[in-house]
Amino acid sequence: MADGIGREVHYKFPNDEREQDRLNLIHYAIYYLCDERFFLAPINPDGKRILDVGTGTGKWPIEMGTVAGIFVGYKFATGVDLSAIQPRWTPPNVKFIVDDLEQDWLETELYDFIHCRYMMGAIKDWPRLVKKFYEHLKPGGWVEFKDSTATVFSEDGTVTPDYKVAEMLRNLRLASEKIGINMDHAPLLKGWMEQAGFTNIEQRTMRLPIGTWPKNRRLKLIGAMMASHYLEVEAFTLIPFIEILGWSQAEVEELNAQVRAAVQTKGVHPLHN
Repeated sequence: MADGIGREVHYKFPNDEREQDRLNLIHYAIYYLCDERFFLAPINPDGKRILDVGTGTGKWPIEMGTVAGIFVGYKFATGVDLSAIQPRWTPPNVKFIVDDLEQDWLETELYDFIHCRYMMGAIKDWPRLVKKFYEHLKPGGWVEFKDSTATVFSEDGTVTPDYKVAEMLRNLRLASEKIGINMDHAPLLKGWMEQAGFTNIEQRTMRLPIGTWPKNRRLKLIGAMMASHYLEVEAFTLIPFIEILGWSQAEVEELNAQVRAAVQTKGVHPLHN
């Protein structure tokens, strides 16, 4: 059974079953994009203390022990998130914490490996959080970030400025900026890590397709997952567009319908970095 501790926090986005399914799709899209590897850092997880930041449904720490097999020996994995949506039954060396990592951390443990992914739009003060990661790592420890930018493009010119996914993301960035959040933090992480004191930093850029247009089977699968992610567009537009941008619900629903149509349009080849 999961060992859970935490404090009262306020999570303003959906956390129902549909939203959990969407988060699981993101988990698998990133997993397949990374060639079915749970992490890219050069570590042997046996006997290590591991922290998964923004764990969501807890898929990452749970599957490390139950799917990959080779990770059964990690000492302890802790998943932390603002929303308590993780399953009750987990491997015995996994626990979940409900916490706001932009406050002082509930956990004072040092970790061998900190894993952080899909936190776009979740953090206001990234330099401070990166510094916290540095302070909570054991000497010689590693941290790994996986995230994308809130922009969409194509390599063949098929994504134009009026593409509805691009329009939605522009407004999402605007809403986030109004509350002090940078949606395009990913390219800045390397600089913040250097400022925090990290060394041996490696930055990789991968293409994340949206839709089933790629010819490569693996990328086609990833693209299908990302298209399904965007079919649930109301999960990340309804609250910010109404409460921050002042849109009516009808206006948001109209754009959402256009986004759903756009990701299913043939002949357009959208990508994220």
